[in-house]
Amino acid sequence: MSDPSGTMGPMSSPAPALPDRDALRARADELLSALAGPGARLREDQWTAIEALVVDRRRALVVQRTGWGKSAVYFIAARLLRESGAGPTVIVSPLLALMRNQVESAARAGVRAATINSANMTEWDAVREAVRAGEVDVLLVSPERLNNPDFRDTVLPALAADAGLVVVDEAHCVSDWGHDFRPDYRRIRTLLADLPEGVPVLATTATANDRVVRDVAAQLGVGAHGTDTLVLRGGLDRESLRLSVVDIADSERRAAWLLENLEDLPGSGIVYCLTVAAAEDMAELLASAGHRVRAYTGRTDAAEREELEAALLANDVKALVATSALGMGFDKPDLGFVVHLGAPPSPISYYQQIGRAGRAADRAEVVLLPGPEDRAIWNHFASLAFPGEDVVRRVLGALEPDRPQSTQALEPAVDLGRTRLEMVLKVLDVDGAVQRVRGGWIATGEPWEYDAERYADLAEARLAEQQAMLTYERTDGCRMEYLRGQLDDPTLDPASGGCGRCDNCTGERRDTAVDDGALTRAREALERPGVVVAPRRQWPTGLARLDVPLKGRISDGPAEGRALARLTDLGLGQRIRGLLAEPDQEAPDWLVHACVPVLREWGWEERPAGVAALTSGVRPLLVQSLARRLAEIGRMDYLGEVDRDPALPPVSAQNSAYRVAQLWGTFGGPDGAAEGTALLVADTVGTGWTVTEAARHLRSVGADAVLPLAVASAG
Repeated sequence: MSDPSGTMGPMSSPAPALPDRDALRARADELLSALAGPGARLREDQWTAIEALVVDRRRALVVQRTGWGKSAVYFIAARLLRESGAGPTVIVSPLLALMRNQVESAARAGVRAATINSANMTEWDAVREAVRAGEVDVLLVSPERLNNPDFRDTVLPALAADAGLVVVDEAHCVSDWGHDFRPDYRRIRTLLADLPEGVPVLATTATANDRVVRDVAAQLGVGAHGTDTLVLRGGLDRESLRLSVVDIADSERRAAWLLENLEDLPGSGIVYCLTVAAAEDMAELLASAGHRVRAYTGRTDAAEREELEAALLANDVKALVATSALGMGFDKPDLGFVVHLGAPPSPISYYQQIGRAGRAADRAEVVLLPGPEDRAIWNHFASLAFPGEDVVRRVLGALEPDRPQSTQALEPAVDLGRTRLEMVLKVLDVDGAVQRVRGGWIATGEPWEYDAERYADLAEARLAEQQAMLTYERTDGCRMEYLRGQLDDPTLDPASGGCGRCDNCTGERRDTAVDDGALTRAREALERPGVVVAPRRQWPTGLARLDVPLKGRISDGPAEGRALARLTDLGLGQRIRGLLAEPDQEAPDWLVHACVPVLREWGWEERPAGVAALTSGVRPLLVQSLARRLAEIGRMDYLGEVDRDPALPPVSAQNSAYRVAQLWGTFGGPDGAAEGTALLVADTVGTGWTVTEAARHLRSVGADAVLPLAVASAG
C-alpha cells in the first residue's frame, strides 16, 4: 500500500468556469433522472445544497429524514464537480451495506465509485491505481481506515490534497451524544483540517437532535458559528409510516403474536431484536413454523450478510430477524414493515431503525413489542460506556513512547475488557494522548484532561433517553409527533393535531390475543432448555505481570458445559431472570425439572459419578439445593460445595487477566471424594473464568473431568 511519491497522482488543475446556475440546475435534474427515474426533479433544499457545494464551494450540514435523498445530493455534486475538472469525491461511510448500496446508486448516475474497507483489502492496490489514473470519481472509505497507520500516513494526506469534495455520511456517529457514536469517526477532523482552501465539505445525517447537531458541528467544523456554512434541517415526518405499540408483558406471548401475525404484515421487512441470542432464537422459531426468515446479527459473516441483504431486496424472504447490525445504509425503498421485539434504548435510535421502512411506499407498518427485560439489556450496554478517570489514567500509564503495545498486551496492565479498552485507546488517540502505529499503541506525552463533566452529562442523558423511550411506549398522544419532538424537528407544529396515522391518532389497536396453538409452539421452542457453554482454552496473555504463573493452553480446565438458558433468551431465560432477581432460595421444582432433559441429551463421554455445588456466587442455597436434587435424581454422589475463601473480597475485575488473578488459587472443598467425572452446578456463567478455576480445583482433588452445568448463561 505504500506509495513512494506520497501522492495519489497529479494535483487537479484549477477548475474551469462553471456554467450558469440555471444550466447547472438542468444538468443536476438530468443526473437525478438517471438515479431516481425519468421525470424526477430535485427538491429545492437538495438543489440548495448542491449549488452551495459545486458553485460556491462551501461547507454544508444536511439533517434530513431517511428517504429524503441525501445520497442524491452528494452523488450529483460529485459528478458535477468532476465534470468541472475537480478531483475525486471522498465519502466516509460507516457500514459495508451502505457502501454496496452507494456504489450501485452511483453507477446509475454514471459515477465511477470504488471502496476501501476491511472486506476488500486484496483490492486496495488496484483501487489506488484507479484513483491515481483518474478512473474513480468517488472513493468510499470506512471510518476505521482513517486511523490505520499505513492508510493514515500514506493515503490520507494525498486524498486530502487532491479531493474535489469530502462527504461525511451518517455524521451523527461523530458525536458521543448520538445513538451510534464511533471513535474512529473523530479522525475525520484530521482529514478536514488538511484540506486545501475551497474544497467543499458535506456532512449528512437523518437522526440528530439539536445537541447532536451542535456537537457534530464542533467536531467537524461544519456548521460552527463564524464560518460560511450552510445548515439545512428539514421536517422528519414520515407520512408512509403507521406506528403502533403492542403491549404484551410475557415474552412467549410476544413471540407467539409475531408467529401469528407476521404474514399479515405488508411485503417484506425487518424484525429487530435487542440481542444476538434473541434474534437467532426468534428466526429459528419463525422458520420452524414455515415463515421465510433468516437471522442477521453481528455474528453473521460479511459474505452471508451480503447474501441476506440481497434476499430481502428481492423479497425472497418475508423478513430478516436482525440486531442493530442491520441498520444504517440498508436501502430497500419498498420495505413494508419494521417490527421491534424489544425496544431500543432511545427514541432517536428507534427512529433511525424504523426509517428503513416505507421510503417508496404509500403505507408501511411499524410495530413495537416492548418487554420488561428491555431495561436490563439497556443497562448492560450502558455499562460499556467510557470508564472513569482512574481507569483511563491507568491505560495512559501503561503505555510507553517508544515501545508499541498491542491491545491484547495492554489488557493485563489495566482492568478493562478488550472492547472498552479499544474504545478508550481510540478516544485518547483522537485527543492526541496516544497514537496507533505499526505494532500497537504508544504514548505521545501530550497533556490530556479527563472531561468528567461531559461524561457525567452523557450518563444522565442516556438515562433520560431510556425514560423517553418508556414514555413513547405509554403515551396516549401522537407517536410520530413524539418522535419528531425528541429529534427537535424544526417543522413540528404542536397544534397540528397529530399525524392521523398512528394507533393513538386513529384509535385502531392491534389485537393482543394469541392463538393457543401459536403460544404452545412458541413456548415449546423458547423454553427448550440447553445452551452449550464452551470452555476456556487459552490463558490470557501477560499473567506473569500479575504474579500468576499460568500461560498457554489450559490443560486442566472443564470440559464443554451446559446452561439451561441465556438470560437474554425470550422464553426460559426470562423465567430464570425473574428467579435470579428474587432472594436466595431453594431450587423450585420447575427449575429442577428443566435440568433433566439437558442432562439426558448432553451426550457426555463418561456419565458423571458425583455432583458438586459451586457456591461462591450470591445464591449458595439455590445452587446447593439444585445440586443435591440432581444428585438424587441421577443417582450420583453429592460431593459437597466448592467455594472461594469467604475472607476474600468478591471478584470484580472486568477483563480476563485481572479476573484470573483474583480467582487463582482461591477455591476450597468439597468435603467428599471427587473421583471420576464430576458435574459442577453453578448459578450463572459469564466470562467462564470462575468455572474454569473451580473445575481446576476439582481436578486437583481427584476428578478426572468436570462438566459445568449453569442455571443461566449471561451471554
